[in-house]
Amino acid sequence: MATNLDAARAEAQRLVEPLGRRWMHLQAVGRCAEGVADALALDRLSFPAAAWLHDIGYAPELIDTGMHAIDGARYLARQGWDPLIVSMVAHHSCALLEAAERDLSDALNDFERPPADYEDAICFCDMTNGPAGDPVAASDRLDEIEVRYGPDHLVTRFIRKARPEILGSVSRVQDRLAGVPRPA
Repeated sequence: MATNLDAARAEAQRLVEPLGRRWMHLQAVGRCAEGVADALALDRLSFPAAAWLHDIGYAPELIDTGMHAIDGARYLARQGWDPLIVSMVAHHSCALLEAAERDLSDALNDFERPPADYEDAICFCDMTNGPAGDPVAASDRLDEIEVRYGPDHLVTRFIRKARPEILGSVSRVQDRLAGVPRPA
């Protein structure tokens, strides 16, 4: 099962389709990853598989810590998925900062961080696709998350802290996709 993209799609559908809009978002993120993997010189199976699986931790049967990135990664690790896929799910979209906000840094540290290019790319795909799968500007996506969760929610506090890093990830990927040379 390690890097089987079809298996990732099927597992994501099984776990997330009942969640409605979350499934629409997940499909858009998966398709985005499939579309940019070659242009970004990323593994064309592992990277899209992780994108398809990145939000499975929202499935009620997988919730343990309450942080979907950790809960999804734990499930995938137990199921024997490729460690690169597991690491991308665990660390997607600045999970390090969310884990700190939730006092779950030790739990997240059980998972190795993926290479920076992979971490940026999964953040790009996640943050440029809205909750219903619609393409959005990353800044608009972050604003929408804050509105959805409300001003005092833990997720809003995390998003406010992560905003510069998330926008940096998205910008780096956009530059790579546009062929802008990266500084050494």
